Amino acid sequence: MKTKIYGHRGSKGTYPENSMLAFKKAIEAGVFGMEIDIHMTKDNQIVVFHDSTLDRTSTGSGYIKDYTLEEIRQFRIGPKFETFENYEKSWDDEIIPTLAEVLELFKQHDLEVNIELKTYEIAYPGMEELMFQVVEESGYNPDKVIYSSFHIPTMIKLGKLNPKAKLALLTQMDYPRMMDYFEALGLEALHPNKDQVLANPKLWAPFAEKLRIYTVNDPAQMQMLIDMGVEAIITDYPELALKLV
Repeated sequence: MKTKIYGHRGSKGTYPENSMLAFKKAIEAGVFGMEIDIHMTKDNQIVVFHDSTLDRTSTGSGYIKDYTLEEIRQFRIGPKFETFENYEKSWDDEIIPTLAEVLELFKQHDLEVNIELKTYEIAYPGMEELMFQVVEESGYNPDKVIYSSFHIPTMIKLGKLNPKAKLALLTQMDYPRMMDYFEALGLEALHPNKDQVLANPKLWAPFAEKLRIYTVNDPAQMQMLIDMGVEAIITDYPELALKLV
């Protein structure tokens, strides 16, 4: 099996993360899939953004949950990445995209998409239901959508709401009796951190075809995981990883 390459928040290492620009650049590079993060606004709109607060990667400040989508649209992503080597003034036009907008772009290129629900820090009442609605309305192929979270209660809720959904648990832990987690949570895959897999490859190797590994940016580590036969590598530098596969 050929290891798939996923762009982590797009081409995160080179362009503003979770921006339409970063997604387009990863698509141009030839990624098989994309990993994105979602939060919900004050007026129940789902946006693609990593942190629960706006400060680190946008010109806004405070929690996303405290703003309406219209207010969120006033902030820009690009200015926070002006130290990047490829920075251009046009980046300053990048705004925080909605899930619907991102799915429309990905659908045009038939990508797999891993939607990470950032629910371990903030409770977003009703976000899971709304997310499924947005995905359904987008017309996206359900076989190409993976839902992931570090928050086990979220995974349980997703499984109850949509028993056919492809679920993947994010983890930074080694799990003994790993199949118990697949069966109990109805998982399609696990998404472990690269360090834990490389530190204990004998534990993880039997499940290689059910692993998407994050965040792998070192070429030597990429090659080790490719040789192990993992399902996918999630990387900030998809252009680099694609050369190896």
